[in-house]
Amino acid sequence: MIKRTTLIALAITFCLAATAQESKPGRKYVAPLERGVRENVAAWQDYKFGMFIHWGTYSELGVIESWSLNPEPVSWMSRARRERGLSYNDYVELYENLYRVFNPVSFDPYKWADAAKYAGMKYLVFTTKHHDGFCMFDTQQTDYKITSEVCPYHVNKNANIAKALFEAFRSKGITPGAYFSITDWHHQDFWWDMYPPQNRFPNYPVKDHPEKWARFEDFVNAQVNELTSGEYGELSTLWFDLSVVSPDGSLKMDWDRILKTARDNQPNIMVVARGIGDVYENYFTPEQVIPEHALDHPWESCITMTYSWSYRPGLEYKSAKQMLDMLVQVVSRGGNLLLNVGPKPDGTLEETAYERLREIGDWMQVNSEGIYGSRVYGSNQDGKVCFTQKDGYVYAYYLAEDGETEIPAQISFKGVKPASRGAVSMLGAKGTLKWTESADGGITVSVPASIRRNKPCDHIWCLKIKI
Repeated sequence: MIKRTTLIALAITFCLAATAQESKPGRKYVAPLERGVRENVAAWQDYKFGMFIHWGTYSELGVIESWSLNPEPVSWMSRARRERGLSYNDYVELYENLYRVFNPVSFDPYKWADAAKYAGMKYLVFTTKHHDGFCMFDTQQTDYKITSEVCPYHVNKNANIAKALFEAFRSKGITPGAYFSITDWHHQDFWWDMYPPQNRFPNYPVKDHPEKWARFEDFVNAQVNELTSGEYGELSTLWFDLSVVSPDGSLKMDWDRILKTARDNQPNIMVVARGIGDVYENYFTPEQVIPEHALDHPWESCITMTYSWSYRPGLEYKSAKQMLDMLVQVVSRGGNLLLNVGPKPDGTLEETAYERLREIGDWMQVNSEGIYGSRVYGSNQDGKVCFTQKDGYVYAYYLAEDGETEIPAQISFKGVKPASRGAVSMLGAKGTLKWTESADGGITVSVPASIRRNKPCDHIWCLKIKI
């Protein structure tokens, strides 16, 4: 029998393989040319924690987003077809008619926004359109959308789901951004039904049909204009996925045109064209992984709460401790954590998702001081302790091992020298803590029994050190 940890590792490997083109290592970061965009990037780097939402008609089937439409011979992509005993063409017909039954009548954007706010999330990225081409906003460029008259949800007050979400999150002080897949498997000028699709890329010889590709570029540009021209309010980011549109890179989108459209409407908006680089990728987005060391450019790790981006029944959630460990490790290395949740087809989040967000929020009430606006300190980690710094203080976060539920009587680490005898305290606890210097240049902090009996929080404990 394969161990559960092995299955998890395989699932993560499959996710990474699907987006390998989006996360090539070693790309050189190029800062945006516009001062306002650079300032926006700097402000975003202070947010540290955001919510990612993958939601579309695919939640009706409980499959891995729209990847099940991809005919590439990869087992996890074809699993939904195999499980239903359907040929590829029959599955596509089933999938593309899901919007005729998609009716998330229990969708409450303010409930989601309240949960994200309590958890301490500062920004949102929402899938306005995934690779299947189905639009979760009221585009005028296609009728394959949530507001289509054939979609039963189109009569709901929140039918323009992206707009409802952006307004709700913005009202809670959370900055919204739009995920948008450049790849569009529904569009006849991307996958032309004259030919069968072979992979994720255009299925016809573009050089022989330049007029079709020109129409597709017009379509993308028009949708970018819709998202940024005012109806959806101010957005922090356009987060473009599957931006690479040919396996050898010979076919490219007109990114200068896309940038001009977006920034004519919103001059300071960040653009993240994953895998494209240069001025078109204002921060990098390692997926389902945390870099081993601090990086010298703006970045965020996008990671799931379960082991799937979208809703699948019965999936196990990572624990609150696992998610907090990820947050602290990412922040200590200078990045942001974009934590993903997948809503159900009825428009609700699973109760476990709410539980995790509440636990994270409980911890953030005590410890967020060393998270928001912090920067990398030294080697950023020594053993179980991760460091951040801000305003003349170092924050030393003790990451407990699994099953370690009590604060240790002593916490030792190297790389930090307190300014004075009374320079060390614990967030959420009163008074200063005694510390001694060791022969190897490290320090040992003693935590009194009174604090250990009345823990300020669970999972991770933070020492605040004046330097």
